[in-house]
Amino acid sequence: MTDKNPKGDLVRKLTLTAAIMIVAGSMIGSGIFRKPSVMAEQLGSPELLIFVWIAAGLITLIAVLVNAEISGMIDSTGGQYIYFRKMYGDFTAYLYGWSILSVIQTGSQAAIAYVFAEYLGYFIKYPQLPQSWQEFSIFMPLVGNIYPFVDFGTKSVAILCIVFLTTVNYLGVLFGGFVQTIVTYVKIVTILLITFLIVLLGNGSLSNIYTGFAIPESTSKNLLSLIGLAFAGAFWAYDAWNNITFVSGEVKNPRRNVPLGLIYGTLIVILVYVLINLAYLYVLPIDEMAKSPLVAASAAEKIFGSNGGMIISIAVIISTFGALNGSILATARVPYAMARANLFFHSLGKVHPKYSTPHVSLMVQGIWSCILVMSGSFDTITDYVIFASWLFYMLGAYGVFILRKKMPDEHRPYKVWGYPYTPAIFVIFAFFFLMNTIISDTSNAMMGFILIGAGLPIYFFWKYKDKFKKN
Repeated sequence: MTDKNPKGDLVRKLTLTAAIMIVAGSMIGSGIFRKPSVMAEQLGSPELLIFVWIAAGLITLIAVLVNAEISGMIDSTGGQYIYFRKMYGDFTAYLYGWSILSVIQTGSQAAIAYVFAEYLGYFIKYPQLPQSWQEFSIFMPLVGNIYPFVDFGTKSVAILCIVFLTTVNYLGVLFGGFVQTIVTYVKIVTILLITFLIVLLGNGSLSNIYTGFAIPESTSKNLLSLIGLAFAGAFWAYDAWNNITFVSGEVKNPRRNVPLGLIYGTLIVILVYVLINLAYLYVLPIDEMAKSPLVAASAAEKIFGSNGGMIISIAVIISTFGALNGSILATARVPYAMARANLFFHSLGKVHPKYSTPHVSLMVQGIWSCILVMSGSFDTITDYVIFASWLFYMLGAYGVFILRKKMPDEHRPYKVWGYPYTPAIFVIFAFFFLMNTIISDTSNAMMGFILIGAGLPIYFFWKYKDKFKKN
């Protein structure tokens, strides 16, 4: 496989290290600093909390192993969008690509940027709009009211961060990959250092971690539903592992480096997440953890006082900055691939003549992410993002069975461990997870459906435009 690309196409410059850092750096963002508090409130049990983090990590790893097999076979820019074309054809692939642009990745970028701005607000007091502006709402059927001008100062900073990193990636994939590698190294070391300091210096107790599996009555009454909602929070923190597949056409030796990047990056993140949650619990009883939306800052304040909150805020700012950069770098390649397949606006398939980046796709993605920032708070955005993501993760895992039948003789540098049982387990779990989300979090599931379905008119236009012209 040559790493040389024709003029006017994207170029292969990303190494295995960059691939691992894109995977780990895209995953470690806002979720690990925000979701533990929500999950603690839902579960009320430290043992259940750690169980969900480990189980969600292992389930994510199964999805990663499935994608490692497929990415070893197919190395085109666009990643899972290209995989869906091979598995199911243009319609499902388009819906996935449209969902990536309309909600999954752009919604993720909006949420990560929102948390970046929240933690930056630890140092800067943002101005707010008058109350009459904040009360302005837009009603969406099946979803409810959206308040675009609430927390406008936070949202403005989030938008500025998206614009800045879009510009960085506009200037070149090597530049964006370099930023991603450096920032990811810094944040992994920072999180591990914080974990070590919390455990070493914190006046905590192991009794906060192990309570004999005492489950509160409020949790036991709706145990399965609440565990399902907690899984949604953990899956948000583990999400974006597949970003590297979107840029596989720009990775050196992709049939080796993309699968390895997926596996190594995910294992690093599982270890980091479990360790930091154990550290949180060591100094924060589960009830106190549930009441702290900025749980990492609360844990550090136990040790360093007000300076602890400042230290953690800096760590979160670095972490979310890196995750946002990784997502922006990778995601723009999906509408680029759709345009190259004549299923989307042709201008999105253009490559910048100087920087060799999909510059139009990057700009469109950035604009829409900024609009989604205005649509809601962190938790609102993440809830409808994770539902849409898992709908396609389920289809992607099932697709490995399809490709084994459609392309039996294709060389597979890596084959998913435990086939057919592991992908089957993942598909079954994903189905029940989605059903629980529809029942327990209907409005956000509907928001996901609405944004996915909104792309259908564009699909039929591009798919059948030649017939329209002839008639």
